[in-house]
Amino acid sequence: MRLPRLLALSLACLGCGESTPPSPPAPKAEAPAPPPGPPTPRFVEVAKEAGLTTVLVSGGPDKDHILESTGTGCAFVDYDGDGRLDVYLVNAWALDEDPSQVRLKGRNALYRNKGDGTFEDVTEEAGVGDDSWGCGVSVADYDGDGRVDLYVTNFGPNRLYRNRGDGTFEEVAEKAGVADPGWGAGSAFFDADGDGDLDLYVANYIDCTMDEVLAARRTTMWRDMVKVLVGPFGLRGGRDHFYRNHGDGTFSDATDEVGMTDTAESYGLGVLASDLDGDGDVDVFVANDSNPNFLYRNDGRGTFTEVGTWSGIGVNGNGVAQADMGVDAADFDGDLRQDVLVTTFAQDTATLYRNEGDLAFQDVAVPAGLKAITYRALKWGCAFFDYDHDADVDVTIVNGHIYPQVDQSPELAETYRQLPFLLRNDGGKLTDVSREAGPGFQVAASARGLAVGDYDDDGDLDLLVTAMDSPPLLLRNDTPRAGRWLKLRLLDKAGGPAINARATITAGGKSQLREVRSGSTHQSQNALDLHFGLGPAAIVERVEIAWPGGQTSTLRDVKADQTFTARQP
Repeated sequence: MRLPRLLALSLACLGCGESTPPSPPAPKAEAPAPPPGPPTPRFVEVAKEAGLTTVLVSGGPDKDHILESTGTGCAFVDYDGDGRLDVYLVNAWALDEDPSQVRLKGRNALYRNKGDGTFEDVTEEAGVGDDSWGCGVSVADYDGDGRVDLYVTNFGPNRLYRNRGDGTFEEVAEKAGVADPGWGAGSAFFDADGDGDLDLYVANYIDCTMDEVLAARRTTMWRDMVKVLVGPFGLRGGRDHFYRNHGDGTFSDATDEVGMTDTAESYGLGVLASDLDGDGDVDVFVANDSNPNFLYRNDGRGTFTEVGTWSGIGVNGNGVAQADMGVDAADFDGDLRQDVLVTTFAQDTATLYRNEGDLAFQDVAVPAGLKAITYRALKWGCAFFDYDHDADVDVTIVNGHIYPQVDQSPELAETYRQLPFLLRNDGGKLTDVSREAGPGFQVAASARGLAVGDYDDDGDLDLLVTAMDSPPLLLRNDTPRAGRWLKLRLLDKAGGPAINARATITAGGKSQLREVRSGSTHQSQNALDLHFGLGPAAIVERVEIAWPGGQTSTLRDVKADQTFTARQP
């Protein structure tokens, strides 16, 4: 597709042969006004007025077992194809004060976006209100019918909701072969072998039973001051699984066959399926809790080699395995390579891995300023996003402790409910602007899941957050505009989201890269549109799209401040 070029012509009139009166004395020169600074960010928490009222539960008040502490995820997803972002919330179970008793089985919830800033609960009519102990969610069109489907990880068999296209879903996990019975955490759909069908990776956290959860009592000492929950240490890690899509609506477990055997039985939480080396196939990064991370390099034929150790991304820059949980990737430093952000436990820094090419990464948390900001918080969902449209990606991280008992010991200087972070990208350095970011960033919660998307269609990115034993948070972005924007909606040949399509744009002399991605953050799903801040540029001179399968498209002179849809040729 080629769009007409917009040309601006200006004419200047010059007087000829006219007498000119003497010039008056020049006024005293004034110092030039300083350039305007970045806008003050402003986010407002509007979940209740928007109608998002489902209480998300997770275990008992004391959190005696680690299952009760990891929380649940969420998704921004357009399930009905009307162009507006709907909301899916994953729920768990509530235990009584006697932790051996189940008080309530929470139900997942689907909210339809009404287009006026509010949502309508359509869970029952849609058929997605499962009452399993839910953990996470990822989204993709796994069966190639042009409609997005939902994959929900559980403590117990996972669920796959096939979108019928009439506002309802059919649960087909067992029939499809992906009802993984373990403790599922992060998951992601991606085409591993280039056959046009989306395969599935599921991270499993810990191998345990519900009887063990209900019988657990706090036995561990945190910082030698308070007795806290059981796990993960001393518990056996769950094995991750890779499911191959056969193109007929069914999958088979091909974990060992493709080289993804989790022999370490690590505590898997975050999953990032992304073309990290830019070679046209999709690699898989797994954020492991208290074990080295995995990085599976795709050899181009759908088989993988685990290269986390030599790549530099398996451990931090000190050679230490961290307690990693959330993960996201984006081009943070403007070199058109995707860098990786992971979140970590309290008393440890979140880590930013700079992509140096060829799957080599360097920990730059300290020079980027991340360590000084994030060290004390316990960090979960994370995302790169350009909140102010200044043409670089900023960072947000949501926080919350897993030990309610820290509130009982002031000498720990830790709290169960914590404030989130908003970190502005200032030329590759992160500036903490959280406390000036409006009332939404002053709400303390024991937060877990995070999804990013423009739910109110005003061109900027909003935040959906899940929190322990409370309704979700919806942080509407009311930041004054520092620039223009472009939203790209990339569709595959069937009309569904083109998972792992990559777009590189050039506007105002600057290039930016984004990728459509299933999963990532913490057990959550961001909107599948690609959002670019453009600074002052009114025209995007060039858009280059690398489609799954190797095809490319080039668009020219695309107007700013619009949602532009492109379909795979």
